[in-house]
Amino acid sequence: MSLGKTTPILRIFDEITAMEFYVDFLGFKVDWQHRFVPGFPLYLQVSRGECVLHLSEHHGDGTPGSALRIETDELEVFQQQLLARQYPFAHPQIQAMPWGSQDMTVTDPFGNRLVFTNAISV
Repeated sequence: MSLGKTTPILRIFDEITAMEFYVDFLGFKVDWQHRFVPGFPLYLQVSRGECVLHLSEHHGDGTPGSALRIETDELEVFQQQLLARQYPFAHPQIQAMPWGSQDMTVTDPFGNRLVFTNAISV
């Protein structure tokens, strides 16, 4: 038996705020969007490289304040890209962790924590 990739679902509450954060600030692209009918909650997929996230306005999809770890091999470059965008609600810093990784935590406007991390060599 093998398991496939994991796609986390993060709860969002406002489409415009989500786009400003995930697309304009973090540099993800919108792959697709879905609403059952106009005015209903939005469900969408965003991606950057191999990282794929689902964002949902639907009650019960995800819990605000969730956390996830996203591996990157260019953490310092990504940090500099984010800082250059001068997003007023985040100033991401890289931290050396006791288990050996370098982590940069960015909290979205809905309380979800995205921890960008380099891979730990074993």
